[in-house]
Amino acid sequence: MIANSRQICYAVGFHFPRIAFRTNMSDQSHPLSKIRNIGIMAHIDAGKTTTSERILFYCGSNYKLGEVHDGAATMDFMVQEQERGITIGSAATTVHWKDYQISLIDTPGHVDFTAEVERCLRVLDGAIALFCAVGGVQPQTEQVWRQSEKYMVPKLCFINKMDRIGADFNGTVEEIRNTLKSNPVVMTYPIGAGETFTGVVDILRMKAITFDEESRGVNLNYTDIPEDLREVCDAAHQELIERAAEQDDDLLEKYFNEGTLNDADILKGIRKGCLARNLVPIYCGTAFKNKGVQPLLDGVTRFLPSPLDVGAVSAHGDPETRRFPRDEDPFAALAFKIVADKHMGRVLYIRIYSGTLKVGQVILNSTLGVSGRVGRLFRMHASKQVSLETAHAGDIVAVAGLGKTRTGDTLCDPAAPIVLEMIEFPAPVISVAISPSSRNDNEKLGAALHTLAAEDPTFVVAYDQETGETIISGMGELHLEVLVDRLRREFNVSCVVGRPEVAYRETITTGAEGSYKHVKQTGGRGQYAHVCLKVESQEAGRGFAFVNEVKGGNIPAEYIPAIEKGVIQALESGPLAGYPVVDVKVTVFDGSHHEVDSSEMAFTEAGRQCFRTLFLKSHPQLIEPLMDVEVTVPEEYMGAATSSICQRRGRIEGMVGRGDSKIVHGLVPLSEMFGYSNTIRTLTQGRGTFTMSLARHEVVPAEMAEAIIEKRRKENKIRG
Repeated sequence: MIANSRQICYAVGFHFPRIAFRTNMSDQSHPLSKIRNIGIMAHIDAGKTTTSERILFYCGSNYKLGEVHDGAATMDFMVQEQERGITIGSAATTVHWKDYQISLIDTPGHVDFTAEVERCLRVLDGAIALFCAVGGVQPQTEQVWRQSEKYMVPKLCFINKMDRIGADFNGTVEEIRNTLKSNPVVMTYPIGAGETFTGVVDILRMKAITFDEESRGVNLNYTDIPEDLREVCDAAHQELIERAAEQDDDLLEKYFNEGTLNDADILKGIRKGCLARNLVPIYCGTAFKNKGVQPLLDGVTRFLPSPLDVGAVSAHGDPETRRFPRDEDPFAALAFKIVADKHMGRVLYIRIYSGTLKVGQVILNSTLGVSGRVGRLFRMHASKQVSLETAHAGDIVAVAGLGKTRTGDTLCDPAAPIVLEMIEFPAPVISVAISPSSRNDNEKLGAALHTLAAEDPTFVVAYDQETGETIISGMGELHLEVLVDRLRREFNVSCVVGRPEVAYRETITTGAEGSYKHVKQTGGRGQYAHVCLKVESQEAGRGFAFVNEVKGGNIPAEYIPAIEKGVIQALESGPLAGYPVVDVKVTVFDGSHHEVDSSEMAFTEAGRQCFRTLFLKSHPQLIEPLMDVEVTVPEEYMGAATSSICQRRGRIEGMVGRGDSKIVHGLVPLSEMFGYSNTIRTLTQGRGTFTMSLARHEVVPAEMAEAIIEKRRKENKIRG
C-alpha cells in the first residue's frame, strides 16, 4: 500500500549536486542533499502529534494509526502525555519518504514546555508550522514562530482541521500574513470546509486530489478542479508563478520574456524563497481524517533545507573557525536534550554538524573541558532505540555514556576543539516548596530532583538556607505538576508540595553612587577592602552589566572580578524582598586596598554590601510576570469571560469573533491566574478554554508590594 502511494505522488522536479552516498538506518543510502531535519511546532491542540502519527503511517514506519485521544500515539509515550492528551516532551523519530530521510521532532504546544521547542529549533534545519483552521494564529503559535525566527529556521505551514465546523482557510492565510508578518504562498487549496471538506487542489499541477477513505488516505485520486473553485485556483496558480519569479533574477527575466514558468522553474523559485525565509509555502488538510498529509511531505522534501543548504556552523565568538557538513571534517555536535533512562542512565540527543561518531570513540566536551567515551549510539523512534555503529554529519542521534554533558554543550574531536553557540532558556516564573513525606524519601528526593533538573533547563532547584526549604521553580503550574507527578511515579518519591508562588523580581528606577569600606581585625592578618560603586537602571530585559572604570591602580586588577562576584551574590537575593535583581548596571570607579590585609574575599564582601546599600537608595521596585491571556468562549459567555479577567487585575486588550466563539485577549498578572482553568470551566459550563504566555514584567502595585515584603520578612527570606 505504501509503495502504491509513492508511485502515484509526483516527482520533486529539481536536481541536487552529485555527492557520495552513505548507509544509514534500515540499510538505506541517502546523500546529504536528501536528508531533512525538521520539527513540528504549533499552539496546543492544533494537531501536531496527530500529524506526526500520519507521517509515520504514510512513510511506512507505523502500520496502524495511533490516536492521541486513545492514549496510543507513538510520539506521546510518557504516561503524563497519554493521560492528559498533550505533548510534554519533544519526541524524535526518523522516517523515509520516497528517497528522502526525514528526522522528525514533535514538539509541545503548551507554553509551560516552551524550552522543548527552543532546544529543538536550535538544531533543526526546517520546521512545519501547524495551524488550526478554526483557531487561526493563536498566542503560542506566535511564540514558537518568534523562536524559529530567532534561529532563522525556514518553514512551511500546514492549516489543519479543515474538516471542523468554522474552518476558515483564507482567514488563516491572512492571519499568517498580517499577524506573523510573513509572505504565504498557497501550494494546496481546500475543496470545501467543515463537513463538506473532501480534498485539496494541487495549485502547482492544477489538479484536485481526493484521499481514498477505505485505504485510510493511502491511495490518492487526481481529478479535474471543481468548476466553483476554478477561478480562485487560477488566481492562486498565477500568484505562485509570480512569487517564484521574484526569487531569482534568471527566473524573473524568463517570466517577462515568456509570460509563464514551467513546474521545475516554479519549484526552484519557491524553494529558493523558502530557504531565504522570504516566503512560506502553505498546505492544508485534516490529519485526523487522513487528508492532505502526502502533499505536505512532498513540500518538506521540495522546499525545506538539507544540511548542505544550511552550510557550515561557526564557533561561538569566532566566525573564522567553522565546521562543514561532511564526514571528512573533524567531529562537532551539539547536545540539545537529555533524558534519564532507567536502563541506560543519561541519554543525550545530539545533532552532528560535521565528521563521524562511532561507538567507543573518545570525544571532548569543549564547553566543560572534559572528555568521555561513547558507550552506545542509536537512532530514536520515540521511546524505542535502533542501535548504530556509526553516525554521520547531518544526523540527529542519541548517545549513552557521557555522564557529565549538559544541555547546550558542544561535543567535538579532541584534536580539533570548537565551542558552538549554546541554547538560551527563559527564566522560571513560578515556585513551590517541596519536602519528602518521610525520612526514607529524603535522599531519594535530592537525587531525583538533580536528575530532573539535568533534563530540563527551565526546572530550577534551590535550597533556602534560612528556612531549610527546598524550592523548585518552573514555567507554570502544569510544568511543576507534571514534574511532581514524575517524582512520584518514575522515582518512587513520596513528597509534599506547598502552594505555588510567583517568581517576582526586583529592580531600580533611579541610580545612586557611594562607597563601602570592609575592615575587620581579629588578630593576625585582617581584612580590608574599599570600593566605590555606581548603580544605574537598565532597559527591561537587558539583564546585568558590570563595568570597570578604576584608574591609577587604586584597586589592583586581580580584585576586580572579586567585586563583580560580590555584586552577583547580592543580585541572587535582593535587599528589598529577597527576590533576584534584574536589569541593573554596576560600575566600579574607585576604591583602595591594603598591601597585607586586602584579599579576594574582602573585596567580594565589600562589593556585595556596597551594592545592597546603593540598591535601597535607588527607589527599588518589585516587578511581576504579566501574562498574555486568550480566553475562548461561546458568545453567550463573553461577559463572564471579560469580568473574570478584570477581577484578576487584568486589562482587556481586544475581542474578536471566530465562528460561533468569541476570543477575549487580555493582560493579567500571573499571581492572579492560579486556578483559573477551573474558574473558566465553571463560568462557561465546561465550554470555555484559555491559554497564556509570558508577555513581560510590570511593577507590582504599592500596597501589594508592601504586603509581599512584610510576608517575606516574617518568613526570614530577606537576607542581610
